[in-house]
Amino acid sequence: MREISPGVVIDPDIRGGKPVIKGTRIPVETLLGRLAGGATYEEVMQEYDLAREQILAALRYAAQLLGEERIRAIQ
Repeated sequence: MREISPGVVIDPDIRGGKPVIKGTRIPVETLLGRLAGGATYEEVMQEYDLAREQILAALRYAAQLLGEERIRAIQ
């Protein structure tokens, strides 16, 4: 298991190596999808038995990835 961002880990034996919330098997992708779909922090916290800080860790990880993304125009 390797922590790739504070509170987010990858492990080839958990969810095929997708990023998950540390100490869980919950993919970051799942949390982001629920929030993007309109779920509140409180709903996600209750549904997945998470703390607010764990949700924020998923958001920070996503922001980090987008911040590193490089876009090149194709002409």
